[in-house]
Amino acid sequence: MTHRWPAVMLASVLAVGLVPGTTTQARAVPVDQSYPVPTSGIFTLRGHGYGHGHGMSQYGAYGAARRGLSYGRIVRFYYPGTSWGTARRWYRVLLTADTTSDVVVSRAPGLRVRDLGSGRLYRLPAVPGATRWRLDVEGGRTVVGYRTTRWHRYRPGGRAALVGDGQLNAHGPLRLWTPTGSRTYRGVLRSVRPSPGSAARDTVNVVPPDAYVRGVVPAEMPTSWNLAAVRAQAVAARTYASWSRRENRGRYWHICDTTACQVYGGVAAETRRGNEAVRSTAGRILTYGGAAAFTQFSASSGGRLAAGSRPYLVAKTDPYDDHSANPVHDWTVRLSARRIQRAYPGIGRLVRLHVTRREGAGQWRGRVVRIVLDGRRRNVTLSSDRFRSAFGLRSTWLRA
Repeated sequence: MTHRWPAVMLASVLAVGLVPGTTTQARAVPVDQSYPVPTSGIFTLRGHGYGHGHGMSQYGAYGAARRGLSYGRIVRFYYPGTSWGTARRWYRVLLTADTTSDVVVSRAPGLRVRDLGSGRLYRLPAVPGATRWRLDVEGGRTVVGYRTTRWHRYRPGGRAALVGDGQLNAHGPLRLWTPTGSRTYRGVLRSVRPSPGSAARDTVNVVPPDAYVRGVVPAEMPTSWNLAAVRAQAVAARTYASWSRRENRGRYWHICDTTACQVYGGVAAETRRGNEAVRSTAGRILTYGGAAAFTQFSASSGGRLAAGSRPYLVAKTDPYDDHSANPVHDWTVRLSARRIQRAYPGIGRLVRLHVTRREGAGQWRGRVVRIVLDGRRRNVTLSSDRFRSAFGLRSTWLRA
């Protein structure tokens, strides 16, 4: 996975942990930095880092591990003031690839269905020729079926339908069938109505913390890296999921499996070294004030961390991010004035980019907070995150 990581994981860290209320803007300082459109019509943007810069820099963790730091020292550097805790409660993970209302699994030893309305558990028999079982929806009720050459209805306990939502589990992982293929997951697969009275169902994987993190770590960091860095990633990912669980404890899912949360690929994503990192940090999370910490992370800090929305997400120099294996510590990209004009046609012809607020520390006075598109027709003021997103930039720490 290492060679695919920048395209897959770096997309993920753009979104991991993005919440309103960061302190970056509160600490921003006014600036007056004007970048007129070059005669070529193309800006050459120079920048540092990849991602929002809050919390752990993944390339920084790699650099720290290369210097011999343990995973404990790495997470203490990136999340100062946190304490150690333990994750014990299972996570409910929304599986977005299963876009249908049924939950279809391959037959498996010990396959059972639980009626979440009555609480009763039913063993599903080894029906000759049956290759798959499913939880489906008919008339707003959850029904059970199996497939031989076609689908058949099964009546657990003599009931035509379950009292409530249903879930499937077996002696080992379950192979889930989706419209695009199959994926294997540990834990339980649950068919859940997204709201009371809904005729639709979503598929949710209810899974122990360490089993979940085994399917996350290789999607968020190359497990070929120094083991201390991979262990730090396991702690950050487990803590982030525990934080999300607490934040969403009343919702039918705690965390999703995409870049909007953390990428989770189930059993297929697991690697030997990733599993070793999970085992050697088993259950460990970071806490603050007795609760799981908000452990944001991004690919590269560019050499300076950005202040975040929690006391332990501090702004400070990151000495570990700048090393020969980090291709995004410094970067250059070309952006044409024409592309900006196409994205914001109301400005007319672009005259200049005008940065009016920055964080206040670091080269160029740090990350951009606010930027104005100065056009002949009118001006448009954008947040740096919106500007970055509109043009696919690696970070907001940049200048033209």
